[in-house]
Amino acid sequence: MRWIVLILCLLAAPVGAVEPDEILADPVLEQRARDLSKGLRCLVCRNEHIDASDATLARDLRLLVRERLVAGDTDEQVVSYIVERYGEFVLLNPPAKGSTLILWLAGPGMLVLAGGIAFVYLRGRRPGAITALSGEEQAELDKIMRQ
Repeated sequence: MRWIVLILCLLAAPVGAVEPDEILADPVLEQRARDLSKGLRCLVCRNEHIDASDATLARDLRLLVRERLVAGDTDEQVVSYIVERYGEFVLLNPPAKGSTLILWLAGPGMLVLAGGIAFVYLRGRRPGAITALSGEEQAELDKIMRQ
């Protein structure tokens, strides 16, 4: 019985943070708002889209998206309007151009650099670099091993 209650509780958990008073009456506009919201970053939570965030600023952004859609803006106009106000940081997937191009290339660039350093390091190692223990070191090791 406890398992059933637990499963029902998990199924009843809210999927997003969209509150009932935010939802538009037109289901087509509401779906467009949800789709747009999933591409916009919560400026407080940083790695969450605004549909999943409970932050006040995320709520304001959700309302702004819905206001622009009700006003008749296209999806591109809504996103452009929000980017003009908050910058490209608000996009979860910013375009790879201008200043963001550096961020897009930094990860693969670091991977290539690390691979090059590892290659040079491993290539430079000599196989005979390990030397045998001296007589004194061997005696000390034998003493430690007997204890």
